[in-house]
Amino acid sequence: MAEALLVEEVGAVRAPASGAHPFWRRLRARRSALVAAAVVALLVLLALAAPLLTGIEGQNPTAYHPDLVDSATGGVPLGSFGGISAEHWLGVEPLTGRDLFARVAYGARVSLGVALGATLLQVAVGVVVGLSAGLGNRFVDQALSRVTDVVVALPVMVTALGALAVVPAGFPRPVLIAVIVGLVGWSGISKIVRAQTLSLKSRDHVAAARLSGWGSWQIARRELLPALAAPVITYAVLLFPANIVVEAALSFLGVGIKPPTPSWGQMLSDADTWYQAAPTYLLIPALLLFVTVLALTVLGEGVRTALDPRAASRLRIGTGRKKEAGA
Repeated sequence: MAEALLVEEVGAVRAPASGAHPFWRRLRARRSALVAAAVVALLVLLALAAPLLTGIEGQNPTAYHPDLVDSATGGVPLGSFGGISAEHWLGVEPLTGRDLFARVAYGARVSLGVALGATLLQVAVGVVVGLSAGLGNRFVDQALSRVTDVVVALPVMVTALGALAVVPAGFPRPVLIAVIVGLVGWSGISKIVRAQTLSLKSRDHVAAARLSGWGSWQIARRELLPALAAPVITYAVLLFPANIVVEAALSFLGVGIKPPTPSWGQMLSDADTWYQAAPTYLLIPALLLFVTVLALTVLGEGVRTALDPRAASRLRIGTGRKKEAGA
């Protein structure tokens, strides 16, 4: 139900008629979107600069430090707040003594990288399938629509378990997760692109292009794709945090990223037995995951409003009418 409402809302987004400068002006006018963009930029910087930052700290994400945990208590980190010190900025992991900051920084690369790869694959497949359905004949449209309906019904967890059973163990797990999530989650974008294509191809400029001898894909590239950019970008920005949550959930359930490769979801899975003895081990990745998803969601809402200024106008008009009715 929530996905259907999201598809309906994003599908109503129209391409900005006045170019990129008004879009950036409207986006800068939303302070929440600017704050969210700054947070996202810092997280991306953390992921990209992970080798540099961990080099400054003098640690790496896979080195064990058994002398920093108390074996008498089952491996609880020595010192206050999980062993935070000048050498270990966020403390160390229980039982292993691995540096937590290094694990978090490299985990950001995995979590954000998997989500980015899955989102790009979803956009690519969804746009191609949606355009093919909207521009094709009745048989092609119905066939692709039925395939899309089947993909909507595919559960990510079951699909991931099936893929892990047949894919060789040596295949890179982050790439596998990105491919699975991408191939299962493109249906929303496909439905949006198909609906917008059916609406746009009846416009006069598209009909004129067809009469001039242009082929279907030439029309799609020159006439349809620019108009589809706004709804596709909006939905992609909203998909990105959802893909981060999916990767974290798969890792938490034990079918995602495997140790020693760090990811935030995998760290949460390991921390569920240490939340009382070493709460920072659970709180740090959980807080980072929460902040990342919240910032991306707020940024996505800001992008949606900037691309469709009529949405904000409708909201203000509706609010004003409610106040007048209440008065």
